[in-house]
Amino acid sequence: MSFKKHEAHIDLVTCIDNPAFKDVDGEGDGSAAKTSDDDHAGEEKQESAAAEEYTQIKPYAGMPKEVLLLYSSQARYRVPREILFWLTVACTLAIVALTITVIAVSPRCLSWWQLSPVYQVYPRSFKDSDGDGVGDLKGIQEQLAHFEFLNIKSVWISPFYRSPMRDFGYDVEDFRAIDPLFGTMRDFEELLAEMHNKGLKLIMDFIPNHTSDRHRWFNMSRMRDPHYEDYYVWTDCNATAPRPNNWVSVFGNSSWTFDEVRGQCYLHQFLKEQPDLNFRNPHVRQEMTDIIHFWLDKGVDGFRMDAVKHILEAAHLRDEPQVDPNKPPEMITSEWDLHHDYTTSQLGLHDLLRHWRAEMDGYSREPGRYRFMVTESYDYHEVEKTMMYYGTPLVKESDFPFNFYLLDLPQNSSGLWVQHLVHLWMANMPKGRWPNWVVGNHDRPRIASSVGQAYIRVLNMLLLTLPGTPTTYYGEEIGMENINITDSQIQDPAGKHNASASRDPQRSPMQWSGDMNAGFSSNKTNSTWLPVHSDYRRVNVEVQKKDEDSVLSQYRFLNALRQSELALQRGWFCYVRADASVFSFLRELDGLDRAFLMVLNFGKEAAVTDLSSIPELPDQLTVLMSTNHVSDGKVLQKSHIPTEAGEGLVIQYSISTRFNPTHSEQCYVSEKACYIRVVDILYKC
Repeated sequence: MSFKKHEAHIDLVTCIDNPAFKDVDGEGDGSAAKTSDDDHAGEEKQESAAAEEYTQIKPYAGMPKEVLLLYSSQARYRVPREILFWLTVACTLAIVALTITVIAVSPRCLSWWQLSPVYQVYPRSFKDSDGDGVGDLKGIQEQLAHFEFLNIKSVWISPFYRSPMRDFGYDVEDFRAIDPLFGTMRDFEELLAEMHNKGLKLIMDFIPNHTSDRHRWFNMSRMRDPHYEDYYVWTDCNATAPRPNNWVSVFGNSSWTFDEVRGQCYLHQFLKEQPDLNFRNPHVRQEMTDIIHFWLDKGVDGFRMDAVKHILEAAHLRDEPQVDPNKPPEMITSEWDLHHDYTTSQLGLHDLLRHWRAEMDGYSREPGRYRFMVTESYDYHEVEKTMMYYGTPLVKESDFPFNFYLLDLPQNSSGLWVQHLVHLWMANMPKGRWPNWVVGNHDRPRIASSVGQAYIRVLNMLLLTLPGTPTTYYGEEIGMENINITDSQIQDPAGKHNASASRDPQRSPMQWSGDMNAGFSSNKTNSTWLPVHSDYRRVNVEVQKKDEDSVLSQYRFLNALRQSELALQRGWFCYVRADASVFSFLRELDGLDRAFLMVLNFGKEAAVTDLSSIPELPDQLTVLMSTNHVSDGKVLQKSHIPTEAGEGLVIQYSISTRFNPTHSEQCYVSEKACYIRVVDILYKC
């Protein structure tokens, strides 16, 4: 530093007074003949003069570099500067370290399909925009405000592909086209854009197992086109007795139909108008993968994979074992007569689904655009088969397979039965996976009709307070029931084979208001594709919005509570008590000072629940919400919690002692997390 100062002094003096300066001709102000001693003395004198001159200068704005360098090296300026520099470095490193720590210890953020219920729209019955008596895509767009009102973010729309409608859209004629009954591709694109503008996600039905017999592929296959010849499952058979084996369709009778054009039988596990695709053909696999890409490129947010267990069948085509070995083979006409060892859940099925999952993951890299996949497979008592659709710890498959076990609720009205059905899923679900719950859909009777209108409120409370994602079939939020139809009104092909098996009763038009056709359609002839339920003037959205005690208002409150409370979103789920009437469970999160106790009466009569043996609960409990409005806000003793038949209570309480640490066998959590109140963050624990 002193060398620089020395040089600066010389430079300054040289600029001001340089005695060694020479003109071109060699003349100058100084004498070149001076001795070296004189030169040295002169330099010291000049340096001394320069130093003296500099000490007279004070720091000022616009000072030259020489002055700045002189003063910046002084301790009183240098030390604060160095302190600030190292403080900045330390703070930066601390912020980086803190950020890395928070990211490392924080649990994974919940995705959109975990935060909101999935709402199923059956498009024929949701809203008719053009007055033809059939719901359509524009009608759905007109009612998007309904989802916003309920704070629903995920909407699953049943099929709207071009179709002959032999199975109401599940017989697809063109996977890349919209059926004119529902609108146009432009209508779909406008619906999708408007949903995304409102923060809603659209889940489509994907139907991989079969097509319509009017599909171009099938027509080319029956003509033995070289490329399409093996797109379907064909085998030699006798035209007079087309039964290559004893396989039976889901809708009854043989799974084989003789085709006169090709001279062979084709397989159909559903209607004969729904021939099964041959997924052992790599071209078929690629065709269906390309269709997935087509709709993902359009911007859809996920798929519900239909009837996945039927996708592959055994190539050897052997007879399936009979449930009753003594039953005559010619009497085998129902799917329940056989063990489906060769027509469902075949080797290679999960490889195919994981491939589709990987294709969808390629579209999920954009933040906020995760592509959701759910599978449909009715495996009944073989719950372990259903759980395989979650994938493995190393390879993901579906985000979850639909959980249909709560559809069995009507078989027994008791708290013990409800706990059994819930436990059936929770105990078998792979560790770390996300549960889900279904109480109704387009294939099953409405739950309000199955268990009774008095229980629809407590069922909605169960759905919206259990851990995981609930699925709501349109109309369940207002308590819609099945309609009664005559044989002449049957539309469902299953019902035309067997009137008692008709699915029409649960597919009646949505009840929006007390106006004509329940506000579903402006059709002046009072004609809709299925009749409107006779109770529509009392049970409809418009009426229930005005009633704070309605089924709709309670559904909305519970959904808002679920999405605002960490304990209900991702906390522990613990069984507390179950008996002949009441099922009780609690939801809590480690570190959070509030928890929730649910007391749900599914019995036929009033009951009193005694929870005094649970020390983790406070002695006094306050009812946050009851399905019976008069009980809201009541203070109850934990030794005496009364409920009426069909009544449910949500009780919020505060206590420092957690239930789950000492009752691990009764508790489940998908991903453990703890809460730090001081900094308001979650962390893995």
